[in-house]
Amino acid sequence: MKLPVPAFLVAALFLAACAPQTSSNSASDKDDKSGTLRVWLFQEVGNDPKQKVVDSVVADFEKAHSGTKVDVEYIPVDTRAQRVKAAFNDPESAPDVMEYGNTDTAGYVRDGGLLDVTKDFGAWPAAKDTDPTARQSVTVAGKVYGAPFYVGVRALYYRTDVFRELGLKPPATLAELASTARAVRKAKPDLYGLVVGGAYTYGAMPFIWADGGELATAKGTSYTSAIDSAAAQKGIKEYTALFGDDNCPAAKCAGFGGNDTVTAFAAGKAGMAIGGDFSHAAVEAGTVKGKYAVVPLPGVTAGSIAPAFAGGNNVGVLKSTTHRTLAVQLMEELTAKKTQAAMFDAMGFLPTFKDVRDQAAAKEPFVKPFVQTLAAGTKFVPASAGWSGIDSSLVLPTMFQEVISGKKSVAAASGEAAEKMDAAFGAAG
Repeated sequence: MKLPVPAFLVAALFLAACAPQTSSNSASDKDDKSGTLRVWLFQEVGNDPKQKVVDSVVADFEKAHSGTKVDVEYIPVDTRAQRVKAAFNDPESAPDVMEYGNTDTAGYVRDGGLLDVTKDFGAWPAAKDTDPTARQSVTVAGKVYGAPFYVGVRALYYRTDVFRELGLKPPATLAELASTARAVRKAKPDLYGLVVGGAYTYGAMPFIWADGGELATAKGTSYTSAIDSAAAQKGIKEYTALFGDDNCPAAKCAGFGGNDTVTAFAAGKAGMAIGGDFSHAAVEAGTVKGKYAVVPLPGVTAGSIAPAFAGGNNVGVLKSTTHRTLAVQLMEELTAKKTQAAMFDAMGFLPTFKDVRDQAAAKEPFVKPFVQTLAAGTKFVPASAGWSGIDSSLVLPTMFQEVISGKKSVAAASGEAAEKMDAAFGAAG
């Protein structure tokens, strides 16, 4: 969604009344109260609306802090790893404030790049309204390393015209989801019933969580894989059973990722798809515009909602900053309630504050199922620096694809995945 930013939302952005507490964990012994603050934010596909919101925040911040200038650079998401690594190694080139993916938190903390802002976050009045899972995404070993910027979750998109024609209702359980998918495929062989992807990790996770499984369990300050537990195996089996000629043929769907499934649905090639609130614009731009609706992905029992992965981004302060107090204040301004409300209107980003999110849902009906999903309880990946390695080495997609192809049983594939995850957790400490 790319809507113009209402002037009243960005004209009077909240400025923190009290300065944040200082901390000894900064790599710099400086806390300059003026000068230039460098900020790195992610470059979006359509970045102008985001930039307008940020420009307004910056203008108000500079006005409130005489002698202070804010220099914002928008960096490509795809190359962020190299840029951030270089910044951590060379403080002179590092920004003071940075946007980052919430699954990157633990790795950046391990690398010593992010500033501990636990006391600041605790003293920030708005923090009490932060979504619990969003708060978890900035927390490592009980300490806070940033402020949540926006959250994203997935729900079930379905074709209202197809369901009406076939006399179907939105599924109330995961079992009904599977049977409904097969009913669509049988009646309309040119459609996938529910388009799924063997490389769609975040689309598969709700099946594992709904059946009581977990990716891993905390063990002190580290983690132990739980992907091979009986409950997790049940969810894996339920998800991989959807890959077949009676729903989504393995030859085509095993290699699909999340974008592939949304693209297929938007193009009118599927009866259902698991997509995010952030997928709305792409679906609206497709051939199914006006012929679809969204409901929460159902759980195991009727009336329940399957736990969704809470994705999204955060904004943090780098440990190397020489403007600690100003940097923390700017972090709070960039993630403040009014900023998040403006970002929702500009970009469709779901706010991390419950009250702001409720206001967004009241304005935009399409948000309701995603807000319901968040309210039902979401999940996050293990807060371990090892997760980035697990994710980048495709441990879970490999596991799913080995089961889908018939090369390995669920028990064997999940057992091997568990060994790889434990090795990554162990290496991370």
